[in-house]
Amino acid sequence: MAAPYHLVIASKNRGKVEELRAMLADLPLDILSLSDYPEAPAVFEDGDSFLANALKKARSLAAYTGKTVLADDSGLEVDRLNGAPGIYSSRYAGEDATDDENNRKLLAEMQGVPGDERGAAFCCVLVLYRPDGTYEKFTGRWPGQIGETLRGRRGFGYDPIFYVPALGKTVAELTPEEKNLASHRSQAVLALKKYLQDHVFPELRR
Repeated sequence: MAAPYHLVIASKNRGKVEELRAMLADLPLDILSLSDYPEAPAVFEDGDSFLANALKKARSLAAYTGKTVLADDSGLEVDRLNGAPGIYSSRYAGEDATDDENNRKLLAEMQGVPGDERGAAFCCVLVLYRPDGTYEKFTGRWPGQIGETLRGRRGFGYDPIFYVPALGKTVAELTPEEKNLASHRSQAVLALKKYLQDHVFPELRR
């Protein structure tokens, strides 16, 4: 059996960490998160892209822990709003905004917009960053629409207002298993897993 590979997820977001743990569960990884490093320095995400923010988080935590770090930056891009909220998704309604506040602000801005103009996409960039400064990046994109009301009780972030026409549901109405088969994050994680299987755990290749 392959030896455990130590990996620190650069997030305190419980929902995001649990999603990543579930999607990586079949690999021999010893996974920690920022919650295991309460004294780690805070990182202000002031990059101009998802990649820039992910790299900044990963670089800081790798330097602090001396371990390989998995960092992601992800968000919602709405066509009608020229890609907003984008890199500001988590703080769209203010620096300390809750998910509900962000959702309600976006719904208010989209009020009256017809269905065929409510296109949007969840985007994700994952960075696997090593203490020596080398890294790999993996991306995912999940197209959908902005719903007109909050629907569903699962997930986090913009899940209650992100409607997936192919499934006939918002993301918050999907089971974790359904979400992890289709989401932007799962697409990026699948690419990450292939990389790990090819380069770190070749004995696990299928």
